[in-house]
Amino acid sequence: MTQSHPAPTGKADLVRYLQESREALLWKLDGLSEYEVRRPLTPTGTNLLGLVKHLSGVELGYFGDTFGRPYFTEEKPPPSWWWTEAEDPHADMYATPEEPREEITGLYRRAWEHAQATFDALPLDAVGRVPWWPEERSAVTLHHIMVRVNADTQRHAGHADILRELIDGAAGLIPGKDALATDDAENWARHRERVEQAAREADAR
Repeated sequence: MTQSHPAPTGKADLVRYLQESREALLWKLDGLSEYEVRRPLTPTGTNLLGLVKHLSGVELGYFGDTFGRPYFTEEKPPPSWWWTEAEDPHADMYATPEEPREEITGLYRRAWEHAQATFDALPLDAVGRVPWWPEERSAVTLHHIMVRVNADTQRHAGHADILRELIDGAAGLIPGKDALATDDAENWARHRERVEQAAREADAR
């Protein structure tokens, strides 16, 4: 007889997809040098380690401060790049030379634990207040914030996909499941040439 399993809840689904995108983002740093994880690859300075640092702040803020569960306290003060402290509006989007990679990735993992405590403690309809939003729209539910952070994390994981491919050609969706049609470099080269040719022909019309 086949054993039945309970269907996932709405909260469980949100947590599952959030965790997949978190792990995918950290995976994109594997095997890279300090320069490579910090290297800006767009005109706006987007870089892999900066994405992790930014999302650490996103999770600690939205899943912590918003629901009266701050991670930073008087005994454990926030870093200089935290939203209440930073003079540089881009301070959470890159790592300074004095910030070790392990410190940033470690904070991101601790943010997951802090978030999970919030998920465990509160129902999806629990109401919080986003301190840095205008007062008239600062009231939010946990469901709203979980959807928002999921979307934000997936977006930045997509940025990380492209950055990593630009650095060394490595590609894939999540650890153990790359979701690529082939791993043949020659096949990808032919595919890229087809795409390039199609673009040139369209432009010439």
